[in-house]
Amino acid sequence: MSKTSARPPYRLSLAGTLLAAREAVMAPIRPALREAGLTEQQWRVLRVLVDEGDTDPSGLAEAGLLYAPSVTRILKELVDRGLIVRTLDPTDGRRSIITATANGRALVETTARKTAVILQAYAESFGPERLAALQGELRELVGLIGPGRPGREGLQD
Repeated sequence: MSKTSARPPYRLSLAGTLLAAREAVMAPIRPALREAGLTEQQWRVLRVLVDEGDTDPSGLAEAGLLYAPSVTRILKELVDRGLIVRTLDPTDGRRSIITATANGRALVETTARKTAVILQAYAESFGPERLAALQGELRELVGLIGPGRPGREGLQD
């Protein structure tokens, strides 16, 4: 497509802007995760378990915005490290329930204290009200165009 196209360059598109924002937010946080020995995906799984409580693998995938095959691999790694336990659901033996262990919860709390300093700096730089408004707008956007919502076909990335 030519440069005279109505479509903006990727870096100025909605998807490009959102990815750039994610990278800007995550770049300073990654060292704290590395220090904790966690990948971003492992961190999301542990956060979901600590914040929202026990759940099954599909609930983790949905809440952590992860693909199911990735969750399977992540769970094995976290079980091997003693950060989570996997038990059979007493009402449905085909379903497993995932729980953060005391070590997993402690790792989340320790790491969260480090990342909270970074997140506070973001709020101070951008303005707490602006940041809260931005998060609210983004949640509303997800609610309107998220998976399974009608009208998504016409959106450009």
